Amino acid sequence: MTPTSSLKPHVITLGTAGGPRWWAAADSGERTGIATAVVVGDAFYLVDFGQGAGRRLSQSGLELKELRAIFITHLHSDHVYDLVGLGIFGLYALADRTDNPVRIIGPGNRGELPPVSPRAVVEPLPLAPENPTPGTRQMFEQLMAAHATDLNDRILDSLKPSPLDIFRAEDIQVPAGSGWHPNDNPTPDMEPFEVYRDELVTVTAILVEHPPVAPAFAFRFETAEGSVTISGDTAYTQNMITLARDTDLLLHEAIDFAWVESLYADKTDDGSRAARDHHYKSHTSVREAAKLAEAAGARHLALHHLVPGSASTSVWREAEEHFGGTFTVPNDLDVIPFARQR
Repeated sequence: MTPTSSLKPHVITLGTAGGPRWWAAADSGERTGIATAVVVGDAFYLVDFGQGAGRRLSQSGLELKELRAIFITHLHSDHVYDLVGLGIFGLYALADRTDNPVRIIGPGNRGELPPVSPRAVVEPLPLAPENPTPGTRQMFEQLMAAHATDLNDRILDSLKPSPLDIFRAEDIQVPAGSGWHPNDNPTPDMEPFEVYRDELVTVTAILVEHPPVAPAFAFRFETAEGSVTISGDTAYTQNMITLARDTDLLLHEAIDFAWVESLYADKTDDGSRAARDHHYKSHTSVREAAKLAEAAGARHLALHHLVPGSASTSVWREAEEHFGGTFTVPNDLDVIPFARQR
């Protein structure tokens, strides 16, 4: 690529739904789990890799050999569901990457469990108490270890490389002095910090508000021709405004709280009430997402990680009333440019 040629930076919304479930097809078509490809020149980067992302990636026209790095906003299952498939199936397309492994960059071990919901009558027992909060590196290694029977067949009989040689999972270190604590201070006011750089992009991160998971990050990709900021899961937070300041494209999560109310309206059990509590403290309404984009001065807002994934597009159009820039409700596999207007 010559210095005068355009990088044509854009995103492909591989998956646009949030939540750990299979959604029924919406009016606009099926929405699969959250995943975004950031394409810059001939290279691309992934942000999250939820349910269905592997199939969407194969449908997108992207060549897996051009994958530079994967960024995980947080370790809820709907953001990493297809990562195991990428690790295993990637053996075939990325066999020559042992000298230049694909980096998987995401949250580290939170260090302690979240507090139990105040609605609990009997304190629940955590899964895997010997290591209950693995970070990105440990999670990926454990996922590959769970498939050791298959993978060792490939490695020993077919002479394939180990996925641990073609992918390098690593934990983001929260900056020292930030005051971060997984339970007491999960979203301290802070400035964005760099987590990745190559000749095409600089990626910065910031902590966002998605209790009880911690740490949870949003990412910003800065290129020579434009920027895109991706929220991950978060409630309305000043840190998100800070990261998205003057961005060319903001991809922000949104939830329909009318749907939340209808889902739990007739349920009085503690589990349902706790789930309702979670949605309100951990996610952003359509109106709030638009107001956040306006406050940040984003030029283009696209809503994704839509909950429910089966809602009509009209539900998300409320954002147009509160945002003065370009507004989009993308479907899976939509292409959204983020080149800065000259």
